[in-house]
Amino acid sequence: MSFTVAVIGRPNVGKSTLFNRLTGKRLAIVDNIPGVTRDRREGDGGIAGLDFTVIDTAGLDDAGDGSLEARMREQTERALDDADVALFLIDARAGVTPLDEHFADWLRRHETPVIVVANKCEGGAGQGGLLETYGLGLGDPVALSAEHGEGLDGLYQALLPFASPGDGEETDAGGEATDDAWKTKPLKLAIVGRPNAGKSTIINKLLGDERMLTGPEAGITRDSISVSWDWEGHPIRLIDTAGLRRKARVTGKLEGLSVGDALRAIRFAEVVVLTVDATLGLEKQDLSIARLVIEEGRALVLAVNKWDLAKDRKAVMSGIEDRLMTSLPQVRGIPVIPCSAKTGKGMDKLLPAVFSVYETWNRRVETGGLNRWLETMTKAHPPPVAKGRRIKIRYMTQAKTRPPTFIVFASRKDALPESYVRYLINGLRESFDLPAVPIRVHLRAGKNPYVKSKRKGKGKG
Repeated sequence: MSFTVAVIGRPNVGKSTLFNRLTGKRLAIVDNIPGVTRDRREGDGGIAGLDFTVIDTAGLDDAGDGSLEARMREQTERALDDADVALFLIDARAGVTPLDEHFADWLRRHETPVIVVANKCEGGAGQGGLLETYGLGLGDPVALSAEHGEGLDGLYQALLPFASPGDGEETDAGGEATDDAWKTKPLKLAIVGRPNAGKSTIINKLLGDERMLTGPEAGITRDSISVSWDWEGHPIRLIDTAGLRRKARVTGKLEGLSVGDALRAIRFAEVVVLTVDATLGLEKQDLSIARLVIEEGRALVLAVNKWDLAKDRKAVMSGIEDRLMTSLPQVRGIPVIPCSAKTGKGMDKLLPAVFSVYETWNRRVETGGLNRWLETMTKAHPPPVAKGRRIKIRYMTQAKTRPPTFIVFASRKDALPESYVRYLINGLRESFDLPAVPIRVHLRAGKNPYVKSKRKGKGKG
C-alpha cells in the first residue's frame, strides 16, 4: 500500500460505514448508538484501482484525562500520527456542531493533511451542512454518502495526490498453491477468551506498543481488530477480539454484534490463542470456546495470563491439564503457556508454541508410510465384525492439510463404530506427531482407488 488514510470525526458521523465501504467488506461493527468503535482498525482499502491502507478510529470526544473516552481519543491521535492523510467526517444532515469546530481547530494545528468529508449527503439531504463545512478552514469538502456509495468519485480525486506512481498495478502473477505455500504467507493468529482475560494486553506486549486499548473495564474491545506484524522474519496477522461470554449473559445488541465478530475471527484464523485468567483457572466458558475452535478445525494454544497473580501455580496448572484431558480428549497435546502480559514473563514462549502447532496444522503424511502404519494398526486391533462379516479397511490417504484430514476406504463404512475411528485418530496423533490440532477422518465405501477393478461374470448380450 502506498499511503495510509485515517478516518476521524466525532461519534456517529459514519466513520465505520465509510471504512466498510472503502474496504469492500463489513469489517467494522456499525450501529446507531454512538461510541461503538473503540480501537483503531486497519484494512486494505481502495477506490477505482487506487489502493491504500485505511484506519477506522474511535469517535472524537472532549473527555477528561484517565477516562475510557480519553484513552480512545489517544488511540485516534496515534492513528492520525501514522496516517498520510486524514478524512475528517462531518454529518451533513446535522450540520457543523461545536464539537466539530473544536476538533477542526485541533486538526489545523496537526501536521497531517486533512480532507473534510461531508457524509450523509444522499439525495441532496445535507446541502445546508455541506455549505457550513467551508467555515472550518480546512479546504473544500467532499460530499458523499458512505451508506449508499454516492460521491466516491470526488473522494478519489481528493486522495489521488497522496498516491505514489504505479499504484493499482498488479504485481502478483498468481499460480497454484503448493503444500509449502503456507511458509511464506502471513499467519492469521486470533487472540480469544472471556472478557478481561488480558487479550489486548497480550497483543500490546507482543507488539511492544500500546496498540490496543486496554483498561480495567471489561468489554473494552468490541470489534475484531487486525494488525499486521513481523516476528523473527515470520509475517503475522494478529487479530484481537471481543470477550466471549456465555450466551445467556450476552446483553444488548452491541455485545451480540461483538460476539458474532469474534466468532468470525475464529473462522478466519489459522491458529487461535485462548487466553485464560490464571486467577480463575480453566472454566466452563473457556472449554466451550476451545471446543468451538476445534470444531472449526483451527490449531489451539492456551495462554494462561496473569500468572504473576496466581497464588498456587502448581495447583492451577494441574487443574488446567486435568480439565483438558477430561473435557478435550479429542485434541491431545495442546500447549499450555503460563505467562504475564503485564510483566512479560513467559511471553517469549508463546509465539514459538504458536508456530509449532501451525507447522503441525500444515503437516502432510506420505501415503506409503500412512498405509504401512494402517496395516500395523488393523493387525494390532482388527476392525469389528458386523452382521457376521468383519469390516475391511483397505486403504487410507491424506486428503488435505489445515487441519490434517484423512480418508479411509472401508467395506460397510456405516457399520464402523466411532470408537474405532477414535482409535485411528489417536494412533495418527501419536505415530505421526500431530499434537494440539484437530484430526479429521472421513469414511468412504469401496476398494483402493489406485487398484483397477476387474469385471467378473457374464457380459451383457
